Amino acid sequence: MRRGQLHQVGRRGVLKSGLSLVAGAFSLSAMAACTSSPGPARVTVAGGESGGFYLEFAALLAESLQRHGIAQRAEALTTGGSLDNIRRLAAGEATFAVALLDAAVQQAGAQQTAGQPAVAMAAVGKVYENYVHCLVRRDSGIGNYRDLKDRRIGIGEAGSGTALTSRRILEVSGLAGAVTEVNLGLNDGIAALRRKAVDVLFWSGGVPTAAIAEANDAPGLRLLDLSGLVRPLRDRFGAFYDRVLIPGSGYPGAGPAWTVGVANLLLCRNDLDGGVVRNTVKLLVDHADELVPRSSLGVQFLSPDTLINTADLPLHPAAAEAYRTLHG
Repeated sequence: MRRGQLHQVGRRGVLKSGLSLVAGAFSLSAMAACTSSPGPARVTVAGGESGGFYLEFAALLAESLQRHGIAQRAEALTTGGSLDNIRRLAAGEATFAVALLDAAVQQAGAQQTAGQPAVAMAAVGKVYENYVHCLVRRDSGIGNYRDLKDRRIGIGEAGSGTALTSRRILEVSGLAGAVTEVNLGLNDGIAALRRKAVDVLFWSGGVPTAAIAEANDAPGLRLLDLSGLVRPLRDRFGAFYDRVLIPGSGYPGAGPAWTVGVANLLLCRNDLDGGVVRNTVKLLVDHADELVPRSSLGVQFLSPDTLINTADLPLHPAAAEAYRTLHG
């Protein structure tokens, strides 16, 4: 898929685009069956805020891990987002964590700079694309991101990947210091936007994000085009960012809008049992249809060819072995 194309494939497309290849290549004879031995007693998946895509995906993954015997008990954790998830992973409070690629790399770099031991984390796979939503009210008179000067902006909850990415967006747009930043998560941010306590809300998540779709009524919301900031973001911070389209069907009346896309990874600790990791890879590939939130228009990365593209975050050794087995 070329950069700039719509980064979405529906449920049927997910299966047709890659999982049909797996029937022969990723057989139980190549890897241990999920139920061949009892899984760990408890597995936790650090997700995100209520109403957001992170938590939806984490809940579906937890259900699937338990259903297929990879864990005796699995549950999703409601959290503040990427950086909070990484912290929980490092502290041993989570078995798996969903996190933005730029946030994961930034966290590892910050620890190195501070002389601290890096979080011993690795990627299980690249699971889906995050779309940066820059939301305003339709009656706000704000036409593009250049109109954000002197505005109050909800940049995401403290400790979230949204806050990291939105601050970077403000920096490359020349608006850092020219706006009032307010740490607001998704639900509090939508409420503040609707009552005009803030003028703008940043959110990074799947399309559509359920909480935003529910709020997109009178007077309605509008999405700003951020695609002109993709190149400056890549030049300044690294090749984590892509130009992606939020389609008009995502939030009727609010779009379409080209924006900034950031890959989302499923992470684990390097010391996680290899059998659990291999079986989780098999789950991501063989049962991708169980992991697409009902509210979503599609999850494009749950296919053999794209799960391995974790950029600067290395795969867990057992995950790398599983993908090599898959590809022969």
